[in-house]
Amino acid sequence: MRRENTVCLETPASRLVLAKRGGVWTFAHLGAKGGDPAELAALAAARPYACNHLAAGTAETYPAFGSSRGQNGFSLGDARGALQARHADGDVSVDWETRSCDFSPARGGAPAEVAIVYADRAHPSFTATQHFAAHADCDVFETWVELRHEEEGPVALSRMDSFCLETAGLGDRFHLLSLSGQWASEANVAEDELLRGREVVLGARSGVHDSWENAPFFMLSVGPAPAREESGTVLAGALCWSGVWEMRFRHEWSHELRVSAGAANLSGPYVLEPGRTLALPKFVFSWSERGKGAASRALHAWARRHLMPHGGAPRPVVLNSWEGVKFDLSEKRLVAMMDGARALGAECFVVDDGWFGRGAFARNDAGHGLGDWTHDPEKFPGGLAPLAKEAEKRGLRLGLWFEPEMADVESELLQSHPDWAMQEPGRPRRLQRGGGQVVLDLPNPAVRDAVFRAIDAAVRAVPGLSYVKLDSNAEIANFGSPWLGPERQGNLWFDFTAGLCEILARLRAAHPDVAFQSCASGGGRADFGSLAFADEFWASDNTGAQQRVLVQWGWSQFLPACAMAAHVTASPNRHTRRASSLKYRFDVAFSGRLGIELRPEELSEGEIAYARRRVAEYKRLRPVMQGGDLYRLASPYEGDHAALLFVAPDRRRAVVTVCGLSRKASDGRLAPLKLPGLDPNARYRMREIDLALPGEAQDTHTVFSGKTFSGAALAAAGIPFDLGPGDDSFVLELAAVRS
Repeated sequence: MRRENTVCLETPASRLVLAKRGGVWTFAHLGAKGGDPAELAALAAARPYACNHLAAGTAETYPAFGSSRGQNGFSLGDARGALQARHADGDVSVDWETRSCDFSPARGGAPAEVAIVYADRAHPSFTATQHFAAHADCDVFETWVELRHEEEGPVALSRMDSFCLETAGLGDRFHLLSLSGQWASEANVAEDELLRGREVVLGARSGVHDSWENAPFFMLSVGPAPAREESGTVLAGALCWSGVWEMRFRHEWSHELRVSAGAANLSGPYVLEPGRTLALPKFVFSWSERGKGAASRALHAWARRHLMPHGGAPRPVVLNSWEGVKFDLSEKRLVAMMDGARALGAECFVVDDGWFGRGAFARNDAGHGLGDWTHDPEKFPGGLAPLAKEAEKRGLRLGLWFEPEMADVESELLQSHPDWAMQEPGRPRRLQRGGGQVVLDLPNPAVRDAVFRAIDAAVRAVPGLSYVKLDSNAEIANFGSPWLGPERQGNLWFDFTAGLCEILARLRAAHPDVAFQSCASGGGRADFGSLAFADEFWASDNTGAQQRVLVQWGWSQFLPACAMAAHVTASPNRHTRRASSLKYRFDVAFSGRLGIELRPEELSEGEIAYARRRVAEYKRLRPVMQGGDLYRLASPYEGDHAALLFVAPDRRRAVVTVCGLSRKASDGRLAPLKLPGLDPNARYRMREIDLALPGEAQDTHTVFSGKTFSGAALAAAGIPFDLGPGDDSFVLELAAVRS
């Protein structure tokens, strides 16, 4: 809705109101629906500010350093975020005025959108076009910015955020939830109060593994205590970017809240040439007054419906070769694994690292052949087409592993083009994984073309190839692009990621039916920037079931279950050295996209029969877990188990997974599992599935398995259950029945 000086965008449960003040647009309201937008804008404009002039602002939608609208006549934009620019004439200020504001209502599934064009008063050819969009089918807003100028020389951008929220009316206490970690310990949940007068900065510095140390998501609870799963007020946000990034959260002494997020530059300003438009990463956010769970479900729905290429399609059960055989590949060995995959009920067999390179550059270890995307004739004399035929005979799809942005020094690619790798002038090259891996100079269009052509040709050479795993196992450790030249080295970080996105977009366009997985030494690329091109992500290289309970809980705060690859691996686990039952490993993997990563021939006949039965159950329930709404019932951070509820879109079916974490026999009774999200008027029959392997004790975890209750009763009273000591677990199916 657009009026002369207000714009109102609405989602099913929330509203964003922008108001024009002093020649620019400002944030007037973000929250629940209610009230006239003009009145909301008037009330927001009347809020008093404290005498700290450096902190006070006007809540501009895209504030910039040097604006003349601060309370004392100017604004230090670096304290508030968004944009800092040095113009061609040396001027370091930006002072916006509105050139236009266009509103487009929602039509035919397209979101309602507003586009605001700002121009600098002193440099009118320098413009920012800011977009906001609201999705009517989920509680998510999108925003993005495009920068452009026609000045006589380049403009240097030392800060170029995608989003900057300034508001003084949300509250006086805030708690910030974020995800942090490292390799094999991703997505740890941390939550702390955002103290008055303090600023918290989160970011990533790798250029490649940019959801490891911090992930580009947050939830900000408004109120004296953190929001709960199904109660409390939350602002959730995510930056759709897979490169270096930064988020800032500042709670001013006057209780203004400032939140900014955007791509970061680690080695100098970004140089924007005249006549070029720079599209900054998209930022998405959701407002919830029904707790963190509602915010998560909104982001999950948005990702499935509006971001992921095949977000609504069922994800196949995958068997991956890596943990089973590593680099020790041959056609005979892989065909034997395919037989095992078929016996287990898998639908896709993925040949991981080691299938490519030749001669001295054969990929027999991590130091050779990377970047040479043609099959190894020693391992596969007839190419990979015979392997594809063997997969087809067994009713399997075939997948391949690639690492598009890296190469080994010991490769035909870099022997022929040594200048195609990142390199600092006059400095020795830093080598990584395998003692020879480096990052390619993706800002160079010739490198991007070569990478695309090589992977495209490899995919086309395998008939029926339907799955591609895209990995990355090195940091940007050589901080120079031979192609960018000395004046534009600050562009390296942004242009590298933009170059990778271009390659991925071209691959998606060339192979629209191929499924892509985003992997970066585990969960290094678990973000919405990757999922714009990929169908799923690898949650962690740590496949230990106990650790995966925590990892998957963390990612579930923001990322949908259909995109989270969760594999059953061998026991004891090769990372954690901990043993766990096959049942426990399957129960943990049920809460993501189920896969298998072991040598099937090492399983007993009883284990194969059990695994086949569990895979069949997963396929039957897959629409619920992959396409339903997720409710987190019990947190592993607050107790000794995790419990999740998945509810189908029509609310006729639901699945509960409960996984213990080294629970002690003396820990006492557990609180019943209250089940929100069900139809209160429907009656559900409960059934615990696949109790144990043949010959093992068939203990049930709830005496109500096989009984029928109303959705209202299950939400109000919950299901009493028992959980044994150690790593005990169970899965419960609920199906609506006719009364």
